Amino acid sequence: MAEQHINNELDIEINEEIAQGTYSNMTIISHSTTEFVLDFVRIMPGQPKAQVKSRIIVTPENAKRLLTALEDNIARYEQAVGKIGMHTPEMPIITGFSGLES
Repeated sequence: MAEQHINNELDIEINEEIAQGTYSNMTIISHSTTEFVLDFVRIMPGQPKAQVKSRIIVTPENAKRLLTALEDNIARYEQAVGKIGMHTPEMPIITGFSGLES
């Protein structure tokens, strides 16, 4: 049986490359019956192509947990810093099923 930490603490490591992060200014979300796929894209001005910089695949349950965590963090951010404006109305919202098989 796996050893449990008393306070439900989890020791998480991050290597230096991942810790640097990857900039993304667009996210494409698609799903199948068993998973949600989040493609983090970087669009550069004057470039005819955008590039997926990272793809994260999660279960539907973890996608909902992510949504809840983002809503909570955005609410706390806006309470501390102010409302986040949506300054790029020309940016399309891309969601839906992209042919992923379950």
